[in-house]
Amino acid sequence: MSTTKKLAIGLGIASGALLAAWLLTGSRKKKTTDFVKKNVGKITDKLKKQKSGFDDSEVHYV
Repeated sequence: MSTTKKLAIGLGIASGALLAAWLLTGSRKKKTTDFVKKNVGKITDKLKKQKSGFDDSEVHYV
């Protein structure tokens, strides 16, 4: 892996860690956790709807 790729990956990880630290400190912590909980709930609801939508467990003989 080249030095440029390593630097890009390192900067990406560091910036993500800084963003997470900023979002989870001070008065932003409650807003951030509420936002994440709300969106995770939406995603899990969509996944449940997709799974229960079609059941082809019967065997079909030709």
